[in-house]
Amino acid sequence: MARRVVITGLGTINPTGHNVKESWDNITNGRTGIAPIASFDTTNFLVKVAGEVKDFDPAQHMEAREARRRDRYQQFATVAAKEALAQSGLVVTPENAARVAVLINSAVGGIKALQDAVRATFEAGPRKINPFTIPMLMSNGAGGLVAIDIGAKGPNFSVSSACASANDGMGIAWHLMRSGVMDAAVIGGSDATVLEVGIGAFDRLGAMSHRTEAIPQPFDKERDGVVMGEGAACLVIETLEHAQGRGATILAELAGYGVTADAFHITAPAEDGATGAAAMTQALAAAELNAADLGYISAHGTGTPLNDAAETAAVKRAFGEQAYRIPISSSKSMTGHMMGATGAVEAVFCVQAITTGVLPPTINYRTPDPACDLDYVPNTAREARVNAALSNAFGFGGHNAVLAFKRFTG
Repeated sequence: MARRVVITGLGTINPTGHNVKESWDNITNGRTGIAPIASFDTTNFLVKVAGEVKDFDPAQHMEAREARRRDRYQQFATVAAKEALAQSGLVVTPENAARVAVLINSAVGGIKALQDAVRATFEAGPRKINPFTIPMLMSNGAGGLVAIDIGAKGPNFSVSSACASANDGMGIAWHLMRSGVMDAAVIGGSDATVLEVGIGAFDRLGAMSHRTEAIPQPFDKERDGVVMGEGAACLVIETLEHAQGRGATILAELAGYGVTADAFHITAPAEDGATGAAAMTQALAAAELNAADLGYISAHGTGTPLNDAAETAAVKRAFGEQAYRIPISSSKSMTGHMMGATGAVEAVFCVQAITTGVLPPTINYRTPDPACDLDYVPNTAREARVNAALSNAFGFGGHNAVLAFKRFTG
């Protein structure tokens, strides 16, 4: 019999806050984390703003020597994992270590370490490359380091499926937990791509906004592209039996996972939304829910003309007329697009919506688009009882990964 999987801890560091409490306060009050880029000179860049993590000193969270040996994305993962573990109260011991997994996922890995190594190679020679470059750039490095930090010896790997990375990794963890492979896990995602090569390369795709105020604008008729973000989020999940056995506080249930591929285009979504819809209905079926049970959908909602119209089509294809009665919002309007980490922070926000009864808004929404005609919780948070929620993540390559969350009822 498949085991039930519950959530006992949450952690995040992102452009809106350094922890869950601060982030949720800002998100539900519509306070954006988007600001002029401070980490490098944007004179020669068309992109001028991003969702940077502000006032971050990694030495406040780990030894300074250790911080120097970790890429920024690994530092973020360390912070998020610590917060999630502290809330859960889960302690890894020699007796349970083999039954605790770590799956922290990244679309890109340590791109800053790679950029620094390339710069050193051509400016000063290969002997000036940081000797920690390889472990700093590995996309599995964040999870490996967290496992070392806490002594977890269960499954440990990172899924890379572009912007669906966190959802896919968390979905695989859900399957492993249900099958009895492990009792508990730290799961999530981390990325830190707000730097010269990250902004420059992504902008060359033509997907980024060049405006500087009131952006991004998910689902708005005037939306003109992605605003990049950075950060991490982690969740502690456990089998229901394990969590109850140690008297843990259960926040919600991770109840389903759906996954499909568009097989259409390397960067553009399938316009009819059929495969995105299939991922949503798979997740709903796995969670033993129907459309009428849904109180919220956390949209992928990137603010690009193609994505938002395709996602709207997918929701309508999946749920028919019920789609118009399900609130859907994009927290990327405040965090920016955190790449492989984005599904993880949005999972945290789904759990928060369930536990607090507040739906985060889609800010910067001003002009309705006939192609995007659902309830996007425009500009102001809304009080609502949420018994079940979906979180969508759609990535370059045609990856569609959807997670389903339930209110825990025993």
